[in-house]
Amino acid sequence: QVQLVESGGGLVQAGGSLRLSCAASGRTSSPKAMGWFRQAPGKERELVAAISWKGSMTNYADSVKGRFTISRDNAKNTLYLQMNSLKPEDTAVYYCAANTQYTWTIRQNEYPFWGQGTQVTVSS
Repeated sequence: QVQLVESGGGLVQAGGSLRLSCAASGRTSSPKAMGWFRQAPGKERELVAAISWKGSMTNYADSVKGRFTISRDNAKNTLYLQMNSLKPEDTAVYYCAANTQYTWTIRQNEYPFWGQGTQVTVSS
């Protein structure tokens, strides 16, 4: 089991930046593949970015490429999402997710562990 706790969300003006963090903890398992997902009101949850266990592979949604950067510090069991040039359409609840068996996946249904989510609101 892995517990995930996100932080860093908030209200920001368009063009601004936020950095999300996700702290992972667990007695018997450590996260391998990790990702950030988001869900806007009335929309399905979607992948924002994913990162492999050692950080050698990343994947981004087309809508955030060039603006968002996913990274991780395995020594601290922490996942990050640096979000720059934020747009109103980035407004959503952002979720951290982890898989303790796969070193890499971008499939939402292959992430069994999820955080509670953190709200990001971008005003125009």
